[in-house]
Amino acid sequence: MDFKDYYKILGVEPSADDKEIKAAYRKLARKYHPDVSKEKDAEEKFKDASEAYEALKSADKRAEYDELRKYGQHGQPFQGPPGWQSRGGFGGGAGTEDFSDFFSSIFGNRGDGFGGGQRRPAGRKGQDVEMQLTVSLEETLATESKQISFQVPQYDASGRHVSNTTKSLNVKIPAGVADGERIRLKAQGAPGIGGGANGDLYLIIKFAAHAKFEVDGENLVINLPLAPWELALGTEVAVPTLTGKINLKVPANSQNGQRMRAKGHGLLNKAGARGYLFVQLKAVMPKSDDEEVKALWQQLAEKAAFNPREHF
Repeated sequence: MDFKDYYKILGVEPSADDKEIKAAYRKLARKYHPDVSKEKDAEEKFKDASEAYEALKSADKRAEYDELRKYGQHGQPFQGPPGWQSRGGFGGGAGTEDFSDFFSSIFGNRGDGFGGGQRRPAGRKGQDVEMQLTVSLEETLATESKQISFQVPQYDASGRHVSNTTKSLNVKIPAGVADGERIRLKAQGAPGIGGGANGDLYLIIKFAAHAKFEVDGENLVINLPLAPWELALGTEVAVPTLTGKINLKVPANSQNGQRMRAKGHGLLNKAGARGYLFVQLKAVMPKSDDEEVKALWQQLAEKAAFNPREHF
């Protein structure tokens, strides 16, 4: 469960008065309302702004939140101060059922009260776990699952950390996953406390360096070594891909550094299609001290009468 800085979400200082908070919320609501906004992640930002306003518009809620804010940092896992337990019973407003676990852990949801105005104490959601998952470029195309193991913290009934256990899972790498992408596996984190929900597992995808290919978005780049005469005369070469080899025709009079592309031999994108494989032509000079070979190079130089720096 990550801490949310509601002041930061609304773009106001913690000293802001009710009027400033309301004005900031209205501005964000107009900007990100899903019915009118074309901004990226508009719906999520609209929910965040609504949640922040719900927490800060009431003096009682704001005071409770301000006390907990001393112990949290925006976007970082939140466990609360020593001895803190999720309240889970402060009466929410309309629509608070859709707010985050963090909001619910402080203020609770509506409709869970007992007689006499008492509320049922809510359990606390387990801690989220985050780990880096290194995958090869070939694995991003695979259909089989990949087994992972990670450490999960265990807590006693009072919320005190007592140990770590190792958990193993078989996970399917999503099609079109990108380097650095953060993937959420719901309820695979630490167990909840007092009947609370399990935390989540977040996988940070890291592409392993490849011996042949460089990644450029959904495309791949490979250097193809060629002799100077292959560039001059043209040739056909078997070029490696992630799934085998393809035959590439290099035209005559090709240039060093020139790029050719093969459609459908890159990485998968979110739509399930594959990008390009860009083949970069690279001239490689032969290493020879043979006098006869040197003489042939000299004849070529004289015959071609070519000045590569004519317009330099």
